[in-house]
Amino acid sequence: MTGIILLILRAAMTLALYGFLIWAILFMWQSLKQQAVFLSARRIVPLTLELEAASASQAFHFTTSDVLVGRAPECECPLADETISARHVRFSYHHNQWWVEDLGSRNGTQLNDAPLTTPTVVVNGDIVKCGQTSLRVIIQAKSSGEPNPTPHTENIP
Repeated sequence: MTGIILLILRAAMTLALYGFLIWAILFMWQSLKQQAVFLSARRIVPLTLELEAASASQAFHFTTSDVLVGRAPECECPLADETISARHVRFSYHHNQWWVEDLGSRNGTQLNDAPLTTPTVVVNGDIVKCGQTSLRVIIQAKSSGEPNPTPHTENIP
């Protein structure tokens, strides 16, 4: 009689263990799906870098979370200025803010006429000076429902 009771108890414990494992896996699966929905719904606030030149201004628009500025052709914002390093400065979007960081450039970077030594939050209207080139930061409010183009430039007369 005790053998049958032990067998039933073992079967009940096995079923309880398998039930718990299935519940834990389903819970983790639902949590991962919710996190994926949350991350896909996160929007990057568009960034415009306006090149301030004496003749004509040029604007670079970005909706990616990482923007490299420099002379190198692989930079998202390539600038033809010999005082700028190949990879001079990086703009990155995280923690719901745009940040600017000097990438160890030879001639340095200034933010609103102050030397940029650590990654710093930028706001609308800030002036970032890379070598002899000045860039005005324009952070736009994201409008829902309209698609944002990936980086492009436009000449402003």
